[in-house]
Amino acid sequence: MCLAVPGRVESVYETDGTRMGKVNFGGVVKEVCLAYLPDIAVGDYTIVHVGFAISKIDETTAQETLRTFASLGLLEEEIRE
Repeated sequence: MCLAVPGRVESVYETDGTRMGKVNFGGVVKEVCLAYLPDIAVGDYTIVHVGFAISKIDETTAQETLRTFASLGLLEEEIRE
């Protein structure tokens, strides 16, 4: 299964001409491509799918989604990869 997981943007930078960032998924921080969301900033929440930030969301929605994934036992599987 592959879910789009919400996370909080902790940093934004450029690598080899591509906009990238560090995104925190409930304590697990991963490098994510931010090229699809040129206006996303540190502190914003985003939905990430296979390493790409694909949508900006509000904090309440992000937290609700993370709680739901965790209660279903899906969160650890998704952020481990």
